[in-house]
Amino acid sequence: MLKIGVIGVGSISNSHIEAYLKNEQVELTAFCDINEDRLKEKGELFGVKKLYKNYEELLKDEGIDAVSICTWNNTHSEIAISALENDKHVLVEKPLSMNVEEALAVEAAVERTGKILQVGFVRRHGDNTRVLKTFIDNNQLGEIYYAKASCMRRLGNPGGWFSDITKSGGGPLIDLGVHMIDTCWYLMGKPNPVSVSGNKYSKLGNRSHIKNLSYYKAADYDAKLNDVEDLANALIRFENGQSLYIDVSFTLHAKSDEVKIQLFGENGGAEIEPELALIAEQHDTILNITPQIDNLGFNFSKAFSNEINHFVECCLEGKETIAPVSDGVQLMRILQAIYESAVKEKEVYL
Repeated sequence: MLKIGVIGVGSISNSHIEAYLKNEQVELTAFCDINEDRLKEKGELFGVKKLYKNYEELLKDEGIDAVSICTWNNTHSEIAISALENDKHVLVEKPLSMNVEEALAVEAAVERTGKILQVGFVRRHGDNTRVLKTFIDNNQLGEIYYAKASCMRRLGNPGGWFSDITKSGGGPLIDLGVHMIDTCWYLMGKPNPVSVSGNKYSKLGNRSHIKNLSYYKAADYDAKLNDVEDLANALIRFENGQSLYIDVSFTLHAKSDEVKIQLFGENGGAEIEPELALIAEQHDTILNITPQIDNLGFNFSKAFSNEINHFVECCLEGKETIAPVSDGVQLMRILQAIYESAVKEKEVYL
């Protein structure tokens, strides 16, 4: 039985908590949050009696084996390092940190303590991703030389801590782009990045004046606070000639929201968003192939269950996670370079 503590019980924590509750090898033991009212409410809702306002106190509890870190981005590395040093396994929400220096410090703590740290790259655990990776591993696409990914919201700045750069580290690039980049990079075989050319734009703000359309807003939403980008794009080059183009937005004058991920290989192609599809060529004819699976698109709840179950299995059986700290470090290198390129208005080499 793995005894779990959840640090930060805001909105994303529900996906962790509900998945833990479904796992028969888990005992949900403790919660921590700086918001005392929310902490008490979540404790009562999920029947958790050990409630901490200070994460250090939770980490000193020897009855806890592992933690999920679901806090603001600016606390991820600090809490992860402390958890590792207090003999806890760690599942930390993406991004791993606010910058490369912090990411490397977390990686050093993992090596020093020997504990498991899994980064919350939840899209790796989606059924559509898992199925496609099986085809890729069996050379269905051949060498993947190019990928494109978009996550475009026409109206979707969550506000609150998401739009406070001191807490988030950035806007849609670090919030949505990390998923888009990671999914492609993971499926491309995790090639080593050599350079990025990026842009970011802050033209529209949070558009709180817009009526008749609803969207998710953070609990601490404040229309006056917004110092992150609206839109970012980037071309990422890898050492073996592969390349990836991504664009992401919180808000944009677009007809509709769009999530699309495409991969192009020598033997075939694939789409993973909005739905899984394979493109092949046989007998001088192009084929569009639809795998017969329950979830062709990204099923949020199922992916989190898969992610949590994988983390629990790694902790209990000592298996290697498919989302190790080294991948979190590499993604942070790419993200930081894109922001640097956007500021300097030139290509940045890694």
